[in-house]
Amino acid sequence: MDLQIQRALPEEADLLSQIAFAAKSYWGYPKRWLEIWRPQLTFNSEYFENNESWVAEINGSLVAFYTLLEKDGSSWLENLFVSPACIGQGVGKRLFLHAIELARERGFQTLRLEADPNAVGFYEKMGMTQFGERHSKVEGHLRILPIMQIKL
Repeated sequence: MDLQIQRALPEEADLLSQIAFAAKSYWGYPKRWLEIWRPQLTFNSEYFENNESWVAEINGSLVAFYTLLEKDGSSWLENLFVSPACIGQGVGKRLFLHAIELARERGFQTLRLEADPNAVGFYEKMGMTQFGERHSKVEGHLRILPIMQIKL
């Protein structure tokens, strides 16, 4: 697999939104929930102009992306989405390790994220631990979103 990692371009926003929606759909959430979440899974070109994001490309096709942000003195990984066809093939791991390297190069001590509950096992394998949680509701159903970190 010839995987290349490069900066996301604003004109890739529609395709990256499709990847985000497909990745979230992979976990079998109810269709109604996915429609509720669609605005959060839809990115415009301004998002990629204003937020440092990186894409994974295999054989000329975009298959995954993430965003690296700085908040309160820590680096935060947001929107790590992998196309369902590539889940389990090491793409997410490569992007995660890329984010860790960038955060270290910039002098951060910690990388943090808010995890989808289905992704907690992946992040634990990457060495992250939970240090908090955020509660939200979707159509009356409580969702507990783990907040995780790894020391750099």
